[in-house]
Amino acid sequence: MEYEAVIGLETHVQLKTKSKMWCGCANEFGADPNSNVCPVCLGLPGVLPVANEEALRLTALTGLLLNCTIARYAKFDRKNYFYPDAPKNYQITQYDKPSTLGGFVDFEFTGAGSVNGAARVRITRAHLEEDVGKNFHFDRTSGVDFNRAGVPLLEIVSEPDLTSADMAYEYLNALKDILVYGGISDCDMEKGMVRCDVNVSVRPVGTKELGAKIEIKNMNSFSGARRALEYEIPRQIEVLRKGGKLIQSTRRWDDVTQMTEEMRTKEHAHDYRYFPEPDLMPFVPSDAWIGEVRARMVELPLARKHRFIRDYQLPATDAQTFVWDVPLGAYFEKAVTGAKNPKAVANWVINNLRAKITEAGTALDTVKIKPTDIQVLAGLVDGGKISSSIAQSVFADMFATGDAPAVIVEKRGLAQVSDTGALEKFCDDVIAANPGSAADFKAGKVAALNFLKGQVMKNSKGKANPTLIGEMLEKKLRA
Repeated sequence: MEYEAVIGLETHVQLKTKSKMWCGCANEFGADPNSNVCPVCLGLPGVLPVANEEALRLTALTGLLLNCTIARYAKFDRKNYFYPDAPKNYQITQYDKPSTLGGFVDFEFTGAGSVNGAARVRITRAHLEEDVGKNFHFDRTSGVDFNRAGVPLLEIVSEPDLTSADMAYEYLNALKDILVYGGISDCDMEKGMVRCDVNVSVRPVGTKELGAKIEIKNMNSFSGARRALEYEIPRQIEVLRKGGKLIQSTRRWDDVTQMTEEMRTKEHAHDYRYFPEPDLMPFVPSDAWIGEVRARMVELPLARKHRFIRDYQLPATDAQTFVWDVPLGAYFEKAVTGAKNPKAVANWVINNLRAKITEAGTALDTVKIKPTDIQVLAGLVDGGKISSSIAQSVFADMFATGDAPAVIVEKRGLAQVSDTGALEKFCDDVIAANPGSAADFKAGKVAALNFLKGQVMKNSKGKANPTLIGEMLEKKLRA
């Protein structure tokens, strides 16, 4: 019997706010343990939470970016459980009335389940809650740092639309790109800003009923989630093929042994004794408030890539570069306006400007070159005014001084020589000085022509028109 995997992901993302969810403590990474705490986030008796409105805005903005419906009535609930890193012994979250519902993420994917090189994963909900502290285990003792407790956390729950480890990996990366683009989170995984729980089951191919759901908790890297699935899916299939039975449970991934290990049988919702948070009013956003959030919408990464390919006829690799580096893409769009050859402009921005910035250890916003001058330089090359090698020298001067390319060409006398009389003399001199190479070409060694062309370029200090001298040399040698 053949089996297939059914995967859903719960992605937990720390929101990019200055303060925590219910109090004024700083939302920052790397502070001394238990230094960003107060009676509210420590859950001391008699304190009351106050919702962080920016966290509410970012939640709604995430919903819009993920094509969700923004709820006109949302409330907070208490999820009750005891664990050392939960100072209140409950977590404030959203249960049956979350802030956003429905939605989807489109992303590039070419594996099974894709259509025309793309895939769509539906979003069940994106709800707002608080993070908990972090446990530390030493030789004989353990400690808890509550700096993270109360940090606004968004849980993005997908439908079980994923069918493979690779598909899950690409979805997570696409989701991360959207959140970073939208300013929702920095998504720095080394700082624990993104974590995910993986829900996976297997079933016979062709059946509709889901198998027993196994949850793999607290994956702190996307590659780790992929490796866990690459192990867990065959493990479940092997159990069924041997006549065993899978039960709903929670497992952990051990990156050292490259195996999952059972932690406990899975809890159900009633085990958490959810009830409405009595200290927080329901949230009922107005049309004006949602309108303010909607004004913060940005172009999504995939849409940006498709637009660069469509509007500027760029190859996918160039368009992807401008997706990954948004400021560089914005610079390119200023440089390319009205250009006859957008690809040439993209080449100068990607291959030359970016390299110079890296070499100089500077930032794009300090570059002296005007974006429009990049287009002018590309036009000088395309129009035969200067050679490609001369253009490299001109670009170096532009980067250093900020001068316009035409000014540099004029000042340094770099205009390309296309006068046939002058080129004739260059060609005759080179043929006379290199009779062996001339004879080689006549004997059928085509590569000898390139050597002679190189000599002409050298003698003309790079100013000879390479197309014309190639034609001229070949004509003279074949005469």
